Amino acid sequence: MRDDAIKQRAPRNRTIILSDGDVSSLRKRLLKVDRDVSVKEIENKTIHQDVFEVLEHLPDSFVDLIFVDPPYNLNKTFNDTSFREMESEKYEEWLDSWVSKLVRVLKPHASVYICGDWKSSAAIFNVAKKYFKIQNRITFEREKGRGAKSNWKNCSEDIWFCTLSDNYYFDVDAVKMKRKVIAPYKDHNGDAKDWEDTEDGKYRITFPSNMWTDITIPFWSMPENTDHPTQKPEKLVAKIILASSKPGDMVFDPFLGSGTTSVVAKKLGRQYVGIEIDEQYCCLAEKRLDMTEDEKNIQGYSDGVFWERNTLNEQMSGASTKNRVRISDDLFINKLL
Repeated sequence: MRDDAIKQRAPRNRTIILSDGDVSSLRKRLLKVDRDVSVKEIENKTIHQDVFEVLEHLPDSFVDLIFVDPPYNLNKTFNDTSFREMESEKYEEWLDSWVSKLVRVLKPHASVYICGDWKSSAAIFNVAKKYFKIQNRITFEREKGRGAKSNWKNCSEDIWFCTLSDNYYFDVDAVKMKRKVIAPYKDHNGDAKDWEDTEDGKYRITFPSNMWTDITIPFWSMPENTDHPTQKPEKLVAKIILASSKPGDMVFDPFLGSGTTSVVAKKLGRQYVGIEIDEQYCCLAEKRLDMTEDEKNIQGYSDGVFWERNTLNEQMSGASTKNRVRISDDLFINKLL
């Protein structure tokens, strides 16, 4: 992420990195919270701190949507910070220690999305049901993953969709999917039924399900990629923000990582607050937030709908960086290679 790492990268590697100069300037923006603060003091800020030091100082009832991607219950190193696998009961206690503190900061209609893998998912459910109404479990496919000779390859993760009450906001029209029609059906007049024939092919706009197979995990040739080991894709976070918040709403991420939640919130016209313990990742988040001034697009999302992987045509010729339509994840990657 620093200058010495820059020199070792391949010419077409698009990973966002930090120079020493970046860190020196961006760290000045980072916030420390050691007293009760107002919404205005933390709005659109990155808080560089341990989440347990901050939560008690945050305002009451100021958050419309929480997206949280906590450390899963496995051994993982995040720069200078490490998380160690625990017994399942201990991991559940750790989750409870901060999930319980989130309730106070939520507005009555707020939604909460908590990420986990197969191993941590049961613990997340057990804790979430104590404080929230669980509305659904989203499972998304990671199209890549390490093979296993004595087990099934692990290539999926869960996101638990919870709300504080049964009175919550959900905009289904904002997260519809544009899918290719494999076997187009026509009515008795020969007209297309529930699908559209375009220059780019036959497509149908469909309702979103809780099984997401259109997500690409960022890697080296994607312009949103960072060196964070568990970075969530902008497309994934965009679905959640569009579905469960309105423009101007407050989006909060207590384990911000490299900043994806704040970046997508800003691109989609929401307010944001993020907490992250690692200074390098905080600075990376701030750099990415600066980059949104020139690039507000989200890969795989265009004209108000999400596209399946490899189905959105590239529309880059003659278009400005600011206004061009991004192509869907893997197709964009393949054309760069």
